[in-house]
Amino acid sequence: MDRGKPGSKIHALSDRAGLPLAVAISAANTNDAHALKPLILAIPAVKSRRGPRRRKPDKLHADKAYDQAELRDWVRKQGITVRIARKGIESSQKIGKHRWVIERCIAWLFGYRRLTIRYERYANHFCAFLTLAAALTCFKKLAK
Repeated sequence: MDRGKPGSKIHALSDRAGLPLAVAISAANTNDAHALKPLILAIPAVKSRRGPRRRKPDKLHADKAYDQAELRDWVRKQGITVRIARKGIESSQKIGKHRWVIERCIAWLFGYRRLTIRYERYANHFCAFLTLAAALTCFKKLAK
């Protein structure tokens, strides 16, 4: 946690291919773990070929910033398998092979120049541009 740091943080939840499922912003001086619950709840229902619509992913990979017992329990209650690196126990290298997907997703979002520096005064305007960038990223990658 960076205390007193001005600005915004972009949070994203992506699938295995790096397509953004949900995006959000928060203040730069807040803990990353506070953004996980709203992101998981914001995942839209996905139509599947058979059976009911899927509302949640099978597995969640996250780094040590999300290592909280209460958060782990909440994610498990949602029916999602938790794979969060533990502070002081696991090395960061082990989870890195899964974490690079979200880094690529955020890099795709920053491909839109409007998002590299926040010019908007209001957070909801910036969040709207971020959501539009996520939709355009999905459209471009799925149209191929």
